[in-house]
Amino acid sequence: MRTKTTKKNVINVVTLGCSKNVYDSEVLMGQLRAGNKEVVHEEEGNIVVINTCGFIANAKEESVNTILDFVQRKEAGEVDKVFVTGCLSERYKPDLEKEIPNVDAYFGTQDLPRLLKALGADYKHELIGERLMTTPKNYAYLKIAEGCDRPCSFCAIPLMRGNHRSTPIEELFAEAKALAAKGVRELILIAQDLTYYGLDLYKKRALADLLRRLVEVEGIEWIRLHYAFPTGFPMDVIEVMKEEPKICNYLDIPLQHISDRILKSMRRGTTQEKTTRLLQDMRAALPEMAIRTTLIVGYPGETEADFNLLKEWVREMRFERLGCFTYSHEENTHAYLLEDDVPEAEKQRRAAEIMDVQAQISWELNQAKVGKTFRCMIDRKEGNFFVGRTEYDSPDVDNEVLVDASKYYLKTGEFVTVEIIEAADFDLYGKPV
Repeated sequence: MRTKTTKKNVINVVTLGCSKNVYDSEVLMGQLRAGNKEVVHEEEGNIVVINTCGFIANAKEESVNTILDFVQRKEAGEVDKVFVTGCLSERYKPDLEKEIPNVDAYFGTQDLPRLLKALGADYKHELIGERLMTTPKNYAYLKIAEGCDRPCSFCAIPLMRGNHRSTPIEELFAEAKALAAKGVRELILIAQDLTYYGLDLYKKRALADLLRRLVEVEGIEWIRLHYAFPTGFPMDVIEVMKEEPKICNYLDIPLQHISDRILKSMRRGTTQEKTTRLLQDMRAALPEMAIRTTLIVGYPGETEADFNLLKEWVREMRFERLGCFTYSHEENTHAYLLEDDVPEAEKQRRAAEIMDVQAQISWELNQAKVGKTFRCMIDRKEGNFFVGRTEYDSPDVDNEVLVDASKYYLKTGEFVTVEIIEAADFDLYGKPV
C-alpha cells in the first residue's frame, strides 16, 4: 500500500564523494532555487537527486548502495522520483540503466541543463557563481577548473570529467566577491589539477595571477590551495604565498609514490630525485608551509622493496599532513592492463604502516606547537568542544583545534587566537588568548 510522503515537491540533493561534487551540488541547488523550486540538502524530500562518485571501489560501492536505498524507498512509496547524476552515472550509465532500471533518469557530469529540465527548471546562464551553500558559512570551495589532461595510469577522472577546462579569472573573481558578500571568509581552491590552471585560456600557468586577483576581494581572509600536480608546478605560486598574508601557507600536492619504477608505470612524469628536489625548494622558499600529500600503496607490481622505499621516504620528508589509499583496479584506465597482483590484505597492511609512520610524525610536530598561539577559524560546536582550524589545516581532512565549550564561549565563523595547551596525534587542544 502506498504511503504518503511528508514533503511534496521538495527536491532532496544527496552528495557523495569529493569537494568537487559538493561544489556541483551547490550549483545545482542554486539553479533550482532560482527556478522557484524547494530544495534541501540531505534532508527529506519526495524527489531525490543523488550526486554520485565513481573514483575508486569504495566510493562506487557507496554510490550504488545509496541508489539502491532510495530506489527501495521509491518502491515503498516514501519518495516519488529518483534521479542520479555525477561521476558514477557518467562512467557507467548503460550498466546502471540495465542493473537499476527503477531510477527515473541518469545524467552525466556535464548534463546540468538536462537534469534541471527533468526537475522542471531552466538553466540560467546569468547565475554564474550563484550557489546554495552546504558548507559552514565561513568557508566555501571555489572550483577553478574542470577535468584533467594528465595521463596517470590509475585514474579514471578524465573518463568522467573530460579534458582540463579553466574558468576565466574574472568569473572566479566575481564568484569570490559574491561568496564574500554572503559571509564567506575562507576560499578553498579546488580542481583536478591546480598546476595546469590557465594553460588552455592564457597559454601559460596562471595560478599565481589568479591568486593575486583573489586577494583583492574584501572580506576574504584565507585562500587555501588543494590538489596541485607536482610535475610542472609553477614556483611563482610560492612567491605569491610569501607576499600575500591572505594565502594560507598550505599546499595539497598529491605525490602518490616515490619509487622511480612505480612512478614511471603510474605515468606521473617525474622521479624520486625531481620530487624530492621540488619539496626541498618549496621548504627553502617558505619554511613555515604545511604540505599535505596523498599516497597509493598496492599498485600493480609494487614490491616490498618499493613499499619500504616509500615508507622510509615518508619518514625522511616529515609531511605535516598525509593520507594513504590502497590501489583500486579501475576499468578503462591504463593500469587496468596490468595484473592487480598485490593481495587486498597486503594493500591494507601497507596503508596502515604508512599511517602509523605518519601518526608518529604528526604527534611530534604537534608537540612542538604546545605553548604557542595560532590564529584559528572556528567552524562549529560539537559536543563539549568548539572545533577550529589553523591556517595549516583544511576542513574534514586535517588536524582540528578543540576548545572546551564548558569553559569558553566562541562564535562560530569567527577568527580567534588560541594557545595550544595539549596535543595528540591529529588533534590540538587550546584555550582562547
